[in-house]
Amino acid sequence: MAVDEYVQQEYKPTKKKTPSDEDKRKLKIVPGSLMKAVIRPGGGELRPADGDQVIYHCTIRTLDGVVVQSTRREFGGKGIPTRQVLGKSKMILGLLEGIPTMPKGEIAMFKMRSEMHYGEEDCPVSAADGFPKDDELHFEIELIDFAKVKVISEDLGVLKQVAEEGQGWESPRERYEVEAWITAKSGDGKIILAHAEEPLLFTFGRSEVPKGLEMGMGTMSRGEKAVIYVSSQYITESPLLPTVEGIEEVHFEVELIHFIQVRDVLGDGRLIKRRIRDGRGEFPMDCPLQDSLLHVHFRGMLLNDEKAVFYDTKVNNDGQPLEFRSGEGLVPEGFEMCVRLMLPGEIALVTCPPDYAYDKFERPDNVPEGAYVQWEIELLDFEMPKDWTGFNFREIMADVEKIKGTGNRLFKEGKFELAKAKYEKVLREFNHVNPQDDEEGKEFANTRNLLHLNVAACYLKMGDFRKSIEACNKVLDANPVHVKAFYRRGMAYMAAGEFEEARANFNKMMSVDKSSEPTAKAALIKLKKEERDFLTRARKQFKGLFDKKPGEIAEVADNDGGEIADEKDESDNQDDLVGHEENVGQDTAQVPVGLMSRLLPKARRFIANLGLNRCTIL
Repeated sequence: MAVDEYVQQEYKPTKKKTPSDEDKRKLKIVPGSLMKAVIRPGGGELRPADGDQVIYHCTIRTLDGVVVQSTRREFGGKGIPTRQVLGKSKMILGLLEGIPTMPKGEIAMFKMRSEMHYGEEDCPVSAADGFPKDDELHFEIELIDFAKVKVISEDLGVLKQVAEEGQGWESPRERYEVEAWITAKSGDGKIILAHAEEPLLFTFGRSEVPKGLEMGMGTMSRGEKAVIYVSSQYITESPLLPTVEGIEEVHFEVELIHFIQVRDVLGDGRLIKRRIRDGRGEFPMDCPLQDSLLHVHFRGMLLNDEKAVFYDTKVNNDGQPLEFRSGEGLVPEGFEMCVRLMLPGEIALVTCPPDYAYDKFERPDNVPEGAYVQWEIELLDFEMPKDWTGFNFREIMADVEKIKGTGNRLFKEGKFELAKAKYEKVLREFNHVNPQDDEEGKEFANTRNLLHLNVAACYLKMGDFRKSIEACNKVLDANPVHVKAFYRRGMAYMAAGEFEEARANFNKMMSVDKSSEPTAKAALIKLKKEERDFLTRARKQFKGLFDKKPGEIAEVADNDGGEIADEKDESDNQDDLVGHEENVGQDTAQVPVGLMSRLLPKARRFIANLGLNRCTIL
């Protein structure tokens, strides 16, 4: 029985490939409908295939020799040969079948019945008015050249033929500074742009070259040589070709010498990284994207007329490079963001706005407030942090304490995003830690809960109350009677204006742990004050709103420009992290926000408190 099953599988018929439209069209060819006579032999054994661009002259005659249509100038054409891509371009059936039989340089005469050219039913190519599409015709074809091409635009208006492969993976894109040799000819071979004495320098994305040329060069690598074929719809005016009228297509011969990577790091044009020297390795795999120990030389300059240098590691640091760990807020934010995008050995010139330079960082004496700066940075090398492979539990927890300590320092310095990243890094790594006994399991669980609460504290300070609540929920899912989780979740609900939920969390604290009663009562007092203050502000804000007659528009009262900042808690500068001694009764962690943005989640409660929940606002 097993043998029979094997035999059935062995001889199971294979699924037939669905024929393409071209395959279906070729089935229309019958003996005598398409005939070929070689006028001049070509050279070589190669023939065109699907994906090849074919360049050919075509002259169409009646059987008695009258020229109907031609690309040749001597027969009334423009002298521009036809360019098509086999398998991509729309072609008459006779040429679709006949051209793949021709070697380069061959001239052949194809005799076609009407169903092989424009007389074909549902022919994808339309004939000119008056064309004898119902007649049997002669097509004289000279195959000038054929080669594989890369289709750049779907309408085949931009094609690229590679003459010599380049190096590396990277291609120029917007803002990159490009250096290239470029010459150009029209479709009939006339020189439009001659070879210059020096290579062309231009910035990608600024319309300094025709659109089609830029599209093609956007697929090239360093050192690549190529011909880029551009049709009229992609030949836009530019400094390179200021006049484009009357040009139907241009063949650009391009050698991409070099390009400088220019990266808009923030996306608004303020923080720009310009690569001066290439580094080692592949981007971004070999960049210090993760927190690492970095060694860099840098020179800092003011962006003024003098380009005054305010610091140079090779001068001011006894020639020693700067060593720092990324992700710890030890250098200005713009500096670190750009270094993370560098390869070892790379030199980059970074232009940085003041809010990412020294306005939010310890400012050197000779850097004025609000100053734009420029750093010339050389990344010498970096060391990735060790993972926990091979660590025992005690070694892992010791490393956790170091990382958590760094996060706590960042939190105290008000760098909440960086602090959160540290805690979340440990939590991700915790997914691969397996305690070996109950004691390790308890320590592991407690540490994980504390890290989640620290993440909640960061979100609270950052004003993302919903995510703060979600972080607390993770703790309560693991430990439903975790007092500090109830407390922090209550503070997040209070900051979000969800007072009933906040009250429920503070009451829950007291029910699960009597020793937390003083803290919970202090929080409830603060909650009551928050509710009262909010209702007072809300009544003032909506004063007169419900006194208008139907159809009238009430003006909402504004106070100090329409935005009221929350009162800052006295303990805002105190350590707010779980795992440290904290004054939980004073912790508020509220971020100043506009009143209107705070009214939105509270509107329903406000309407109910005013007894207006049945009113209709027109």
